Amino acid sequence: MSAIAGIYHFNSREVSTEEINRVMRSFQSYPADDIQVWRQKGLFLGCHNQWITPESISQPIPFYNLEKKLVITADAIIDNREELFLKLGVDKNAWGDISDTELILLAYERWNSSCPSYLIGDFAFMIWDESENQLFGARDFSGARTLYYHHGYETFAFSTLVRPLLHLPFVRSKRNEEWIAEFLTIPWNFESVDTSSAVYEQIKQLSPGYQIIVKSGRVTLTRYAFIQQQDLLLKTNEEYEEAFKEVFQVAISSRIRTHKAIGAHLSGGLDSGSVVSFAAKALRNREEKLRTFSYVPIQDFVDWTPKYRIANEKKFIKSTVQYLGNIEDTYLDFKERNPFTEIDDWIDLLEMPYKFFENTFWLKGIYEEAARQNIGILLNGQRGNWTISWGHALDYQASLLKKLSLKKLSHEMKLYSQNIGVTRSRVFHFVRRKAFPLLHLSSYRKQESQFPQMVNPNFARKQDVYKKLKKHQIDLTGNAITSVYEVKEKQFEHPYYWNITGTYGSKLSVRYGVWDRDPTNDLRVIRFCLSVPESQYVQDGVDRSLIRRATKGMLPDNIRMNQKVKGVQGADGTLRMVQAWPSFLQEVEALISDEQMACYLDMASLKEAKKTIGTIPKPELIFDLRFRLLMRSLIFYRFMKKMN
Repeated sequence: MSAIAGIYHFNSREVSTEEINRVMRSFQSYPADDIQVWRQKGLFLGCHNQWITPESISQPIPFYNLEKKLVITADAIIDNREELFLKLGVDKNAWGDISDTELILLAYERWNSSCPSYLIGDFAFMIWDESENQLFGARDFSGARTLYYHHGYETFAFSTLVRPLLHLPFVRSKRNEEWIAEFLTIPWNFESVDTSSAVYEQIKQLSPGYQIIVKSGRVTLTRYAFIQQQDLLLKTNEEYEEAFKEVFQVAISSRIRTHKAIGAHLSGGLDSGSVVSFAAKALRNREEKLRTFSYVPIQDFVDWTPKYRIANEKKFIKSTVQYLGNIEDTYLDFKERNPFTEIDDWIDLLEMPYKFFENTFWLKGIYEEAARQNIGILLNGQRGNWTISWGHALDYQASLLKKLSLKKLSHEMKLYSQNIGVTRSRVFHFVRRKAFPLLHLSSYRKQESQFPQMVNPNFARKQDVYKKLKKHQIDLTGNAITSVYEVKEKQFEHPYYWNITGTYGSKLSVRYGVWDRDPTNDLRVIRFCLSVPESQYVQDGVDRSLIRRATKGMLPDNIRMNQKVKGVQGADGTLRMVQAWPSFLQEVEALISDEQMACYLDMASLKEAKKTIGTIPKPELIFDLRFRLLMRSLIFYRFMKKMN
């Protein structure tokens, strides 16, 4: 794991020592096992290296191959090493001596610009090819690692972080108004539909799944990563279960390759529980223990959430831990922290404004604790809802109704209603609405809460953002009628849905020396899950059927077969803010009175939100859209003040 950077002067002007120092000094506050630079006339590559994998120890990055006249700097862990070694014809005795950075270079030697499509893992890299007189680089398919760049008339510069680029004299820190307009207009947890843009006008980012060539002063960008679906037809449930376990175990095993301790996020649900169960099994064979980290609410929290939700998942987590064994579990409530107190540090960490805030205090806190325990790899199951634990019962039944598969529909509805403890008529009510939403359009829209508007409409129109978002079919109201199948399809078509995950994952890892890894987002796992028939995911009234069946004997049944309650994290967020609430309201008032902010934000919407949330932080406000509006606006306000 590394923070990488480089400067390329097209006119061969020597990269000055001062320019190099400006970039590398920007990394000094972060831990490093090794710091290296490589330079020749007109070019500099640097690496602030953190050794995570055994092969990375003492391996110099940038790495220079004198014979091939290639040099690479990389922030990468490659997971399909054995497959690549076999394709490249590398002697098996040498596998353990070759770092992931060297392996990428070997792949480039063989396949040139096609090499990224052969790589599975988390990576961002840049290669100087002296023979071609060009820079070539790539970012992994879902953007698990970040790579920012500046392309000027005479110079190209790149970095894992934004800050090193802003320290260069030829890069201006002028804000990108178009990016800001999208950030403020989109109500969802992503920033822009243009994943190549950033909050600064003169800085762009390499989009997830893209490769870049810099040659003769020109930049060429090409998308190389497309997830193609191929149907997998097996004969029995057992064959699907075994096939899933095989591919998922490979994904897990390739992600626990480290000379440090191994940790995992653990909630009371299926996704993280499945990741932990497979990881604990693999580590038992290595006589190592898995260390789990779980957020729990503060001590005096009283669960106010509906009966089908549970805010304190500790008893479910304990059930998983005790069932699996081989786990050292840690429970953290971060009682001194709340979403409001974390704003400045997260802005500094992310180098931009952000929208998610409900889990910031414990997400960063877990990294801190993991670093204290010398964790190298921290597993998670963030993408599990769209891969390993896919399977929505009501939507599947709606598809049966639309196809008039009435016998199968009756069977599924009968068993599903028994499993969750409601009447069949109640289930059919929701199935019918999902199957034929246009027949219930008026009542649907009446019941759904519309997102309060954050952006000043005049500013949005000036940037022509409404037209752009409409072209991408971005719902701005919360009233759009879309099926989960449409949402799932977009998850794998459009990289902007997952760009923010890679952004905070990369920057937290650079700060704490802990690499967050998601086996549910493994390319092999995604391809497998997309190939499986829908009937494997919902079966006999059981949603998420494949993962539930596949983890039999690996997870306790109260976790594995739980269809009645779901965890909800961060429900104590506003309760934590009791002491800070007056300061929060005071700052909101200052924001509303700020004339400069009025150019960007819809002050009428903010005033209405402030009036309705009241002077006491009620627990349920944490998920209230009006409170979300105010928090997001404050985060933006703080960022803009820092920029100024």
